[in-house]
Amino acid sequence: MKVLLAEDSRTNQILIRAYIEKAGHEIEIVNNGQEAIDQFHLERPDLILMDIVMPVKDGIEAAREIRAICEQDEDWIPIIFLSAMTKSKDIEKAIDAGGDDYLTKPVESVVLNAKLRAMQRLVNMREQLQKANYDLRMMTVKDGLTGIANRRYFDEVLAKEIKRAGRTEKPLSLVMCDIDFFKPYNDNYGHQAGDSCLKYVAITMAKVSKRPGDLVARYGGEEFGIILPETDNDGALAIAESIRTAINKLNLSHGYSAVADHITISSGVATIQLDNDGDDKIVASKLIKAADKALYKAKDLGRNQIVLDSTLH
Repeated sequence: MKVLLAEDSRTNQILIRAYIEKAGHEIEIVNNGQEAIDQFHLERPDLILMDIVMPVKDGIEAAREIRAICEQDEDWIPIIFLSAMTKSKDIEKAIDAGGDDYLTKPVESVVLNAKLRAMQRLVNMREQLQKANYDLRMMTVKDGLTGIANRRYFDEVLAKEIKRAGRTEKPLSLVMCDIDFFKPYNDNYGHQAGDSCLKYVAITMAKVSKRPGDLVARYGGEEFGIILPETDNDGALAIAESIRTAINKLNLSHGYSAVADHITISSGVATIQLDNDGDDKIVASKLIKAADKALYKAKDLGRNQIVLDSTLH
């Protein structure tokens, strides 16, 4: 368990560090409430031990700010206050500020170890709950066949990235891809082969487009969408070409294609530059329509190629 100790007394720092390390836990020590908040931003601990009377920012104020951060992130980190103040009103104030427990100084090793064991149980339960929630979330956002993001998650992420692009005023690109002549492939090789083809294509796309923030999703049927934040036309075209080349290199046999003897894809690329103005849903619709229109143009021009949209410039 990672413990963050906010304590301005050097003597108490040494004593509590010895207790915690002897119990087999890791500890990070800061000297005041502000440093506790700064460290919390850098790395989330499993438990916070917080003195109340400290310079710069006291423990009560620091706890309130940390609780506010946790609420925004839908997270919870236990906070135990350490203080020489023993009046009921002091304890009440600390708990109201977001504390989960209160220990009076000088802290006894037996008492602290008991609290650490209790908090470890809570941390374990919290991690199990987070994993269960994550697994449940993955079930709702993943495409059941290919394992990549589904249409629902695509729409969710696109809306989020449009908002972010509006704030940062950086370009947002979208690539729409379609497997060429997939219907005759499915009809002639069978649905199991068709499913395998979709999986291979999806996995390959995800491997190529692997930058943090990029999203590859199954948009529907044999069509895929790739969201590329902070990416201009040239960057999007380069990624689209890398994907097209990688699909060709799979060399999945396709004897019923009019463009090649193996599986190929056609792609449309659209890029938008935003400011803070505009309706997010309208922007999303325009971006998807522009990329789709470019995709159909790529098909009309012979397939196995990429077309860049020119309507959003």
